[in-house]
Amino acid sequence: MEEGSLRCDANVSVMETGSKDFGVRTDIKNLNSFKALEKAINFEVDRHIAAIRAGEELYQETRRWDDTKNITIVMRSKEFANDYRYFPEGDLVTLNIDDKWIEEIRENIPELPYEKEQRFVEQFKLPRYDAEILALTRSMADFFEKTAEISGDAKSAANWLMGDITKLMKENGVWVEDLIFTPEHLAELINLINAGTISNAIGKKVIVDMFNTGKSPSTIVEEEGLIQNSDEASILDVVKKVLDNNAKSIEDYKDGKTQALGYLVGMVMKESKGTANPQIVNKLLNEEIVKY
Repeated sequence: MEEGSLRCDANVSVMETGSKDFGVRTDIKNLNSFKALEKAINFEVDRHIAAIRAGEELYQETRRWDDTKNITIVMRSKEFANDYRYFPEGDLVTLNIDDKWIEEIRENIPELPYEKEQRFVEQFKLPRYDAEILALTRSMADFFEKTAEISGDAKSAANWLMGDITKLMKENGVWVEDLIFTPEHLAELINLINAGTISNAIGKKVIVDMFNTGKSPSTIVEEEGLIQNSDEASILDVVKKVLDNNAKSIEDYKDGKTQALGYLVGMVMKESKGTANPQIVNKLLNEEIVKY
C-alpha cells in the first residue's frame, strides 16, 4: 500500500438460513483495489445465492475479477482441500489462551474507532461523516475531543481540524502528533472568533501562525494587531474612502449587479487589513451607497 499498489484475495461462500454448514467456497485472486474487492465479493454472493435458488450445483474453484465486464471468470477448479496444498507449520506451537486473560483484555481494551464515531455523533451532535473522519486515528480523536470540551463548540473544532489544519498537515507532511500548538490553543482561537474579537478570516491567518510558531492565538493577535474593529465611526471612514474611489462599482450595484457590493466589501476589508467587523461593513455599505 505504501507504494500505491494492492494485491489481495477474497474467499466467498454463503450459508442458507437455518443451516449450520458453510456453502461451497470460491477463491477470487489478485484483486488490485478496494473497489474491485467490493464488486467481486458482491458479484460472487449474488451468483452463489442465484445458483442455490435455481438448484444449480456450485463448485469449489478459483476465479478472477474482470474489471471490464464486472464479472468473475473461472481460472481453475479445486475439488478438495488437498488441492490447496495446506500443510502444518512446524515452527508454530499450540497456543492455549486462558479465558480469564481474554476477559481481562475485553475489560481493558480502549474505545475502538467505531465506538468513538458513534459517541461523537451522540455526545457532540456531529454529522456522521465528521465523526467518522475524526475517529480514524486516536491522536486526531483525542485532539478534537479535548478542543470540543474546552471550547464548548464541537462543530467549530471539527471544522478547523478537518479543514485548515488538515490542509496544513498535508502540505507540510506532518501528523497530529507533530503539531506544536495544543487543543487549548485551538479552543482559544474558536472562542476569540465566537466572541467577535477576531473575524473568521483573521482566524485563518492566525491558525497558520499557530501551526508555524506554536504561539497562542491571543499572543499572535496582540503582536500583529489583529483584533477585530467593531467601532462604527472608524469603519465608516474607511467605507466612505472606498466608495469615493470606486464610482464605477457604485454605478454597477445600482444597475443591479449585486456582485459589485461583494467587491466593495472586499476593498473595505483590504483597507482595514482584515480587522473591520464584516457585519458592520455590510451594514454601513448598504446605508452609504444609496447616498452616492
